Amino acid sequence: MSLNIIDLIKGQLGPALVSQAASQFGESESGISKAIGGLLPAVVGGLANDADNPHVLDAVTRSSSNGVLGNLLGVTSTSSEISDVVSSIFGDKLSGLITAVASYAGISNDSSGALLNVVTAAVVGTLGKYAADNNLDKAGISALLKEQQGTVAGLLPTGLSFASLSMGDWDARYKFDNDGDKINIPAHEEPKVEVTRSTAPEGTFPDRKVDDKGSIWKWLLPLLLLIAAAYFIWQQCEKKETTITTTPTDSGTVNTDTATVVTPANATGATVVASRTDEDIDLNGTALKGYRGGMEDQMITFMKSDGYKNAKDDDALKTQWYNFDHVNFKMGSANELETGSEGQLQNLVAILKAYPDAKIKIGGYTDKTGDEAQNMKLSGERADFIKSWLGKQGVGSQVLDADGYGSEFATVDASASDAERATDRRMAVRFAK
Repeated sequence: MSLNIIDLIKGQLGPALVSQAASQFGESESGISKAIGGLLPAVVGGLANDADNPHVLDAVTRSSSNGVLGNLLGVTSTSSEISDVVSSIFGDKLSGLITAVASYAGISNDSSGALLNVVTAAVVGTLGKYAADNNLDKAGISALLKEQQGTVAGLLPTGLSFASLSMGDWDARYKFDNDGDKINIPAHEEPKVEVTRSTAPEGTFPDRKVDDKGSIWKWLLPLLLLIAAAYFIWQQCEKKETTITTTPTDSGTVNTDTATVVTPANATGATVVASRTDEDIDLNGTALKGYRGGMEDQMITFMKSDGYKNAKDDDALKTQWYNFDHVNFKMGSANELETGSEGQLQNLVAILKAYPDAKIKIGGYTDKTGDEAQNMKLSGERADFIKSWLGKQGVGSQVLDADGYGSEFATVDASASDAERATDRRMAVRFAK
C-alpha cells in the first residue's frame, strides 16, 4: 500500500493553525477549516500531476532546510518559491481555483489565496521532511508524488467542484467533479466502464420502465437523499444532547465531568467548537486571549470562586479536567507542538503565576486506533513534555504529575472516521493537591 501523504500533512494544518489563521486573516474558524479541506486535496493532486517538474522537486528538496514548517503563516506571505510552485501547478487556472474555494468556504479571495500558499507550503515542507528522513532523492520524491494519484481522487468535499474551471487532464484524472458534470477523460487513460444488470423479477416496479436513461433514479434518488438528510438531522440532535464526557481519576475509575462538552469534528480532522471566538479573558486585571467558556475561562472562574482553596484534598479535585483548546502535537510526535500551541501554554503559565499556591496535573489521551502499548507510551510522553515545558517557564514546582491514559477513556469507536475520533485525541489539565 502506498503512503498517503495527506495523513502526514494534516498534522501541520490542525486546530491551532486554523485558529491563528482565522485571527490573522479576519475570517471565521469554520471558514478557514472549510477552505483548507478543499485546498489540501487540490494541492496534493496538482503536485502529483506535476511530479516530474524540476521546479517542484527543487522546492521540496530545499524545504527540509529552509524552515518552512516552523512558520507556515509567516514564511508563506514572503516566500516567492512557494508562490512559484503554486503558479507552476495551477497555471492560468489559479484565479478560478482561489475564487471557487473562497465562495465555497465563505471567505474573501485574499484569504483564499493566502491559504493556498499556506497549504502548499505545508505539503511541500512535509514532503521535504519525509524525503530527508527517508533518504529520498528527487527520483524518489517524484515516485512518491505519483503514488498519490490513486489517493486524492474523490477527496474534494461535497459542495465544492472545479469542473467549471475546465482543468482538463488534471481535473479528469483526479475526478474532482462532485457536481456530477460530465468531464473529458484524457486520451491516454482508458475509462473504466462498469456494467450492471438488474436481477429483480418482472413486475417488481409496475408502471416504472427502467430504460437506458435510468429513469428509475428520478424518483429513487430523491427518496434516498431524504432518508440521508433525516439520518443526518437525527445524528446532529444526538450530538447536541450529549454534553457530558467521562474523565479518568488516579484510581482508574471513571467520573462524570459536567464542565466538558463534546463537539463534532470538521472535515480536516480538527475539533470544531460551536460559537467560539477569541476574546479577552480577565485574569485579575490581566487580559488573556481565549474562548469564553474555554479552558482558561473555566480555570480562572474556579480559582476566583475559592473552589481550589475550599477543596479539602485531592479527591475533591479528581473529577474536574479542563481540555486544552489549542495545544496539539504534530502527528506521531511527542516533542513537536503544532504552530500556535504555545500561546495557550503561556496562558496556563500566567494562571499558575497568578495563583502560586495552586498545583496541577497533566493528562494525555489518544483515540482507540493503533497499538495500545504505543498509545500509552505516546500519551505519557506528551504529558511529560508539557510538564517539562512548564518547568522551563518557572512553574515546574506547581506541576505535581503528568500521566498518559492512552485510549482507556476514548469513547469513539476505532472504525469511526478520523474526524469523529479527533475528540478522543487531546491533552488536559486538572487542579491537584
